[in-house]
This record gives sequence, structure tokens and C-alpha cells, in this order.
Amino acid sequence: MVLDRGGREGIDLAQVEMDPVVRLSSLALTAFSRGGYQRSLGEVATKVGLRQIGARYVEVPPGKSAWPCHVHHVVEEMFVILAGGGEYRFGERTWEVGAGDVLGAPRGGKEFAHKLTNTGSTTLKYLAISSKSVADICEYPDSGKFAAGSELPDGEFLFIGQMEDQRDYWDGEST
Repeated sequence: MVLDRGGREGIDLAQVEMDPVVRLSSLALTAFSRGGYQRSLGEVATKVGLRQIGARYVEVPPGKSAWPCHVHHVVEEMFVILAGGGEYRFGERTWEVGAGDVLGAPRGGKEFAHKLTNTGSTTLKYLAISSKSVADICEYPDSGKFAAGSELPDGEFLFIGQMEDQRDYWDGEST
């Protein structure tokens, strides 16, 4: 067993048989679909032994987005378009993007909110690369939601709400 800096049990890469090369064409993809959102994901980072960088292979069919418009407060993201084309909404602007483009999504406020939509006629394929953190806050400006989450040694904590759900710090506390 190996403990990470936070004292949590981690993976001892010296004890794990790993291959530092992953072929995107051989990844097992997990599909999700709901309304205007559809994606197939393949894990990349952990397969090549990375612990501090996240990376997924993403496929999005025409007319769909993988995720709603959002911005992270802690995690930064970068997208490398491998095939297909789409529209990258970033803050108040949008850009047409295609194969060979690299898109940045810094952490921060609503001015960095982003959404990638496949506006082409073929499958949009890209790598989603991110920093990693055990906790993050994510805002969704179109719906007014936010998500607060963290990884805990015995599971995960996730709360999704709206600012109207806000409580006084002392609500429910005994005096």
C-alpha cells in the first residue's frame, strides 16, 4: 500500500502491470445519453499510470454536446480535437473548431464557462485533459446550478443545488 500526500491509500505503480501506451481505437467506451447530451468516454490517464493529470477520450455524435455549459473553480481543462468539428462556447463568445485545434478552459468564474457542441455531420472525437483535485466547485450558468464535490477515503461527496438553496451558516446549529 502507498499513501498519497493526503494520507489516502493510492496505487503503487511499481506493483501494477501497466503499459505506458494506450491505443485510442482499443479503449472500452462507456456511453451516456440524455436529451441534447450524448457521449462515449474512454479512460486514458489512469491506463498510462498518471495520477495528477486526468485524460479521457470523448466521442460526441452530430447535434449533441457531452456536458452542459460549466466552469470549474479548481480544475483546469484542455481539449484536443482529433476529428470532426463543432462549436466551442467560451464565456460570451463562440468559436468554430475542428481537428488539430486545442481549446483551453481555465478555472475561474462564469467568464470561463464552456461547452463544446458537435455541429458537424460526423462524430466529434477529442481528448479532454485536466488537472486533478480531490475537491472542486462547478457552476452551470445556463441553469443557475452549482455542484460541490470531493473524493473521500470511503467514497465521494457530491451536492448539486442552486444559489437559492443557500442557508445561513448557523442554520440548524445549537447555540
